[in-house]
Amino acid sequence: MKKNLLQRVTQRIDWLIVGLLVAILLASLLPARGDFATAVGWISKVFLFLLFFVYGAKLAPSETLTGLRNWKLHVTITTFTFVVFPLFGVALRYATEPLFGQGLALGILYLTLVPSTVQSSIAFTSVAHGNVAGAIVSASFSNILGVFLTPLLVALTMATTGDVHISGSMVLNIVVQILLPFILGQLLHKYIGGWIVRHPLINKTIDRGTIWLIVYSSFSDAVVGGVWKQVTGIHLLEVVLISVALVSLVLVLTWLVSGWLNFPRRDRIAIQFCGSKKSLSTGVAMGSVLFAGVASLNIGMLLLPLMIFHLFQLLLCAVLASRYGRKWEAAHASA
Repeated sequence: MKKNLLQRVTQRIDWLIVGLLVAILLASLLPARGDFATAVGWISKVFLFLLFFVYGAKLAPSETLTGLRNWKLHVTITTFTFVVFPLFGVALRYATEPLFGQGLALGILYLTLVPSTVQSSIAFTSVAHGNVAGAIVSASFSNILGVFLTPLLVALTMATTGDVHISGSMVLNIVVQILLPFILGQLLHKYIGGWIVRHPLINKTIDRGTIWLIVYSSFSDAVVGGVWKQVTGIHLLEVVLISVALVSLVLVLTWLVSGWLNFPRRDRIAIQFCGSKKSLSTGVAMGSVLFAGVASLNIGMLLLPLMIFHLFQLLLCAVLASRYGRKWEAAHASA
């Protein structure tokens, strides 16, 4: 019985969040310095390349073509991801900068500019009995589109005061480290795609490992730069409250707007869970490339709001998806 209880407990633990907290704690206590920091940086780049290669290899080109037919669904999700969210981000940046200073305010803005999540958007849509195929294509398309749109949005919204300058080399780094491995994975899909799907542990290891390494590396730089001397407990609490308010607002808006547009319930669920998410893995990966070498920015502080937002979007969406799932099961049990 104790063994069964232990299994249930471990199954309920989100190891991504646990690893994220461990990485932040480890970086706070034992930050990477000197040659070790350089080695961690190179290992992170290798994991980043593998992450998008595996993602490209898993997704069948036919799935993308089939899912693209539901253009109204994808346009709606993309609009929330790359138009509605950034508008909120710009407003929050100027509203919070007098309170937080530049670092955290830009971090709140940056979290609104990154693509939607893939795994959690699809997982929550599935639990809630929504349009899983639509969620797969929309979340995947969001990450591909984000390779181009996120740097553009960063250039438009974060470089207005001269703090961030997006050069051609930065965009090239994004293409080489993210888009190129994805294309290579797509080209090799028919050879290794099935094998990767049959071994989900590989994808989980690379996915989570990439996040943990980049977070540890970024927070090490932040700790060395004195991030915990600049961010107070009150500021952290305020970022948590802003994150909860922002994800709650977008969850409500996606549901109301999709209903107003007369989407069926399954599509509304996909829109809600894909349109309200922001990808920690892609956001951290892009941030580590886009802002590398920008002396005026502390990358660890810049990414902190995204990490906090990611945690609370998972918690809120998990509750919502479970509620939808129970309603669906009750309705079909009585039918």
